[in-house]
Amino acid sequence: MLRSLIARLRRRTRAWARKRHGIDADPTVLSGRRIYILPTGLGVVFGLMIFAMFLGAMNYGNNLALGLGFMLGSLGLTAMHYCHRNIASIRVASGASDPVFAGEEARFRVALENDAPLARHEVTIGNDFGVADPVRIEPGSRSVLTLQLPAGRRGYLKLDHFEISTRHPLGLFRAWAHLHMDMTCVVYPRPAARGLAPPPVETDIGGTHESARGDEDFAGLRSFHSGDSPRRIAWKAFARGQGLHVKVYAGTAVASHTFDWESLPGLGTEARLAQLCRWIEDAHAEGRAFGLKLPGVDIRTNIGAAHRQRCLTALALYGLEETQS
Repeated sequence: MLRSLIARLRRRTRAWARKRHGIDADPTVLSGRRIYILPTGLGVVFGLMIFAMFLGAMNYGNNLALGLGFMLGSLGLTAMHYCHRNIASIRVASGASDPVFAGEEARFRVALENDAPLARHEVTIGNDFGVADPVRIEPGSRSVLTLQLPAGRRGYLKLDHFEISTRHPLGLFRAWAHLHMDMTCVVYPRPAARGLAPPPVETDIGGTHESARGDEDFAGLRSFHSGDSPRRIAWKAFARGQGLHVKVYAGTAVASHTFDWESLPGLGTEARLAQLCRWIEDAHAEGRAFGLKLPGVDIRTNIGAAHRQRCLTALALYGLEETQS
């Protein structure tokens, strides 16, 4: 009962903040007027303790206890001031968000920049699905924090709300600000289970670049398979922790497929997209060239990470661009 009441109050507060501030620019600088501050549970107990000390000191005429109460009260007011100042004038900007598959967790990166001459302490961002670890932002530097959001369906996933907050110092107060930035992440369809064989091989022309000039034209990387020449292993990528991959050049013999929407009759829209996604993922992992044909979309045969991303993005946005425009 209490949790549902708190959740309802938070939703109404966010709606009021969005109506008041609108969509924030990217980047945006937090002004002091849009920062809210309230005592935490510890702060409430601290205030009740000071109030009790005042009552006792006035009742018994104890000047020492009265002075201690004033000192602790001043400490609380100073902590409130520093808590509010700790996030005032921070510059907030969106970062790149890597595409994910439906059913995974999308990760939105948010950059916090500190142009002030003083460091910012224990600053964090959060939403309904989690809170990032607090960071210290040195003067003239920036920190990048990550927020997660469940990606339930393909298309564009929007992070329409998050909060920047702090409890520094002492944890007696929590200062926060609501932010509504236009941040999106592309969500690919969930790949179907393996089982349905892809279309037959059409050609063995590796790379399939129109401008291919032979074996020296680098076309991309594919996963390492037993029997591959060690001379073509991408050792630099391996040293960066990206796994063992092999360089593929235009003119190299590579199996090629065309993944056509019309080759999957009898399946619904989402089932077709899931199967096409599975074929694309398998072909890319095995270094096979492939093309993609959808109603109104014809992507020519190619290989490489950029080609894979282009095809998967076409699957993710198929049939949605018209409804979102």
